[in-house]
Amino acid sequence: MAGADGVSADGVSGGTLPAALHYQAAVLGHPIGHSRSPALHRAAYELIGFDCSYRAIDVTVDQLPQFVQTLRSERGWAGLSVTMPLKAAMVGQMDRTSPLVDLLGVLNTVVPQYDGEGQVTLSGHNTDVAGIVGALRHGGAREGLPAVILGGGGTAAAAAAALAELKPSGVTLCLRDPAKSGNVQAIARHLGLPLQVAGWDRAAAAVQRAGTVVCTLPPQSADPLAAELVAQAGTDRGGSVLLDVAYDPWPSELAAVWQRQGGSVVHGLEMLIYQAVEQVRLFAGERFSDTADVINVMCDAVGAPRR
Repeated sequence: MAGADGVSADGVSGGTLPAALHYQAAVLGHPIGHSRSPALHRAAYELIGFDCSYRAIDVTVDQLPQFVQTLRSERGWAGLSVTMPLKAAMVGQMDRTSPLVDLLGVLNTVVPQYDGEGQVTLSGHNTDVAGIVGALRHGGAREGLPAVILGGGGTAAAAAAALAELKPSGVTLCLRDPAKSGNVQAIARHLGLPLQVAGWDRAAAAVQRAGTVVCTLPPQSADPLAAELVAQAGTDRGGSVLLDVAYDPWPSELAAVWQRQGGSVVHGLEMLIYQAVEQVRLFAGERFSDTADVINVMCDAVGAPRR
């Protein structure tokens, strides 16, 4: 989470809001109708007294340049949350990016910064790493155990950076096409994270040995793996933690099997909550108040247990 100096967890300070009676923010993605971000952000804004609307906007990769052009022409934007499939595509639309975004090659947060003449600079941030770390620690993930990342996209890159903070004994990256693992491998090398790449046919064996698993796959994509785990009769996953970032439908097949076999499951909403707290701090600036209170009202908004 951010420190008291106004610098975000990914190392870049937040924006300077223009003088306005009302601000606006949004989450972008495609599809986006399922997003819980509006509920989280609206609850936080009400708590801290930040007069800012927040809505979901469906934007495809092809539509993104035009949307950003419109964004640059309007004042009163506090920020944007960015989800799939825009996390990599949005990086090239930024005027500046945080060191973490430069490392990962993906962002999930855009903050407009306005100068005295009304010119806007768009800065890109990544709060997914803080979200994954917060969710895993909340779920009881322990340091020094082998870990597995399922999937190889932008969230997998953030998961590698997050796991580096938990100091696992090693990480196995499981994906259907190992040739697409280059970005995550580069991140692991940069962070000194011991990483090996495995094809999807080795995922069940890797998970069997893991103390921490982060599933970054789209909803229901891990269902075949869940069926393989069911076949591992007598497995006791006590002490192991699964974070499944997909939260609709819930529980996922993978989460349900994991829990039946004695493991701890972290709902994908946990990651969403922890990364959204940092987004609110970036969007609201000095209006941001106590982190614990913000987390609790966000939990209330999506039916998660209070901290």
